[in-house]
Amino acid sequence: MRIGLFGGTFNPVHWGHLRSAEEIREMFDLNQVIFIPTNIPPHKESKEIIPAHHRLRMLDIAVDKNTCFFTSDVDLKRTGKSYSIETINHFKQTFGEEPNIFFVLGMDAFLDINSWKSYQELFSLCNFIVMTRPGYEAKELDQIIPDQIMKDFVYYPDERKFIHSSQFAIYFGEITSLDISSHSIRTFIKNGRSIKYLLPEEIENYVKEHKFYLT
Repeated sequence: MRIGLFGGTFNPVHWGHLRSAEEIREMFDLNQVIFIPTNIPPHKESKEIIPAHHRLRMLDIAVDKNTCFFTSDVDLKRTGKSYSIETINHFKQTFGEEPNIFFVLGMDAFLDINSWKSYQELFSLCNFIVMTRPGYEAKELDQIIPDQIMKDFVYYPDERKFIHSSQFAIYFGEITSLDISSHSIRTFIKNGRSIKYLLPEEIENYVKEHKFYLT
């Protein structure tokens, strides 16, 4: 089993999230991608974030027809801020050593990883997949690991990956660039603009039904 963990606020989930996850699933031959909405994100203002059970419900609706996509409420069950190291440890304890776990995140988040809780330990727990945009120069990849932990990695430029001393790897996957963000969707709603075709119709209807993001 090869399992991808895809965390995020998903406020709301949109086509960019879903397409990125599908491309990564195919690229890295993942059997499952598990979408994990955060409870309280450590690096974002929470005033615009709708209640967690609604974000989870929208994810459930969005992934319902994809047999490889699943959701998890593990971060929502923990009080306080959601930390990736706790999420990864949960799934390692749940699945044991048999599956190959891949933590999926975007390049922007990865470049800020030295601000994450216990980030030095993360790379000894599982593999990482960093999603990059088209045209990202491979020659830059050896410049993105924090200096404090660079000694723990060996870089393989031809394969676009780093191997950690634990033998887990950081991979880079170029995904289709869809210029869609949850922030832009919320802004469109506040300004009375259409959000059609930015997210699944069922999610658009859910947002309208509950009158989210109007203020």
